[in-house]
Parts: sequence; C-alpha cells; structure tokens
Amino acid sequence: MLKVEDIFTHMPVLETKRLVLRPLSLDDAQDMFAYARDPLVSRYVPWEVHRGIEDTFAYLNTVVEDQLAGRVSNWAVVSKAEDRMVGTAGYVWWQPEHSKAEIGYVLARRLWGQGLMSEAAKTIVDFGFTRMELNRIEARCFEENIGSARVMEHCGMTFEGRFRDYLRVKGDFCTFRFYSILRREWEEKLC
Repeated sequence: MLKVEDIFTHMPVLETKRLVLRPLSLDDAQDMFAYARDPLVSRYVPWEVHRGIEDTFAYLNTVVEDQLAGRVSNWAVVSKAEDRMVGTAGYVWWQPEHSKAEIGYVLARRLWGQGLMSEAAKTIVDFGFTRMELNRIEARCFEENIGSARVMEHCGMTFEGRFRDYLRVKGDFCTFRFYSILRREWEEKLC
C-alpha cells in the first residue's frame, strides 16, 4: 500500500492545455494575495479573506511545511497565458488504507467561468487514480456554490446528497453538497 509521503514528498509538476500545476512556494505570496483578499473568492471556503500579505505568507508557510513533511497538499495552479499563479487545487486528505481522498480548489474570480478549474480538477482526479491508486475521490461544496458543483460534475463526479448544517464555517452552520467518483466510473469514461 502506498504511503502519503511516497507521493507528496516530491510533488510532481502536472500540465494541461492551459495550466501548469506545480508545488506552491513562498514566491507565490503576491499572486495568492491578489485573489485571497477578494471576499467573493473566500465566501465559499473555510478560510477567512486575507487582510494582509502576512496572512498569505502564514498559509504558504504551512503548505511548504506540509510539502517538506510529505503530507497531502495543494498544487499552485499557474495560467500559461498569464505565466502566473491564479489558484490552488489539490488533496484535502487521503486515507490510503481505504483508497479514498478528497479534493479541493480555489481560483481567482477574474478567471471564473472559463473551465480552468474543471481542467485542473480533472488532472488531479486523474493523478489520484493513476498515481495514488485511489478507488474513490470525494469533493464537497457549500450548497449555494453552483460553480464548484459544476466543476465536480465536469470531473465526472456523481452528486451523493446534501449534508444539512454539516460544518460551522465563519460562525454559521452550512449545508454542503457531496460528490464522488469511483475508479470504475473513471475507467469507463476513458473508454
């Protein structure tokens, strides 16, 4: 059985038609702060809007520590057209003993609706089935986050249900939509 550190100690660079997914670094602070300070971007994520660049550095320091320790992590999503980091996508958690994991992602608002996050998410789903040997990949979003639900659907995920008042986020109980894709469903889509 694979171990988390077998995959995430040296995160590979992944590439799509319009994107490069690479490990995050402290050099990404300015690009990340540009979207993380946007209240509309932080509306449907568990983290607070970044009030200053120090918030962004604190987050990036945690990510870099996770990468060095071989823990699951996000990739920087880099737009080839802009040659800059415009979001993150990656794994929230991974349970190798159960061959399942959860993905998460965020993208700068000015790029919403262009299919970029669906492109990135499909790539990390493919990575999960091919490199992490997963049987199940999960994702969830706030009930009202239709854009995120569409990303999951574009990845071939199936809606599994609503979990009412599932988590308290920023002081409020929030209902989430849950999605998943199984290895056999992913393999059928390849044919």
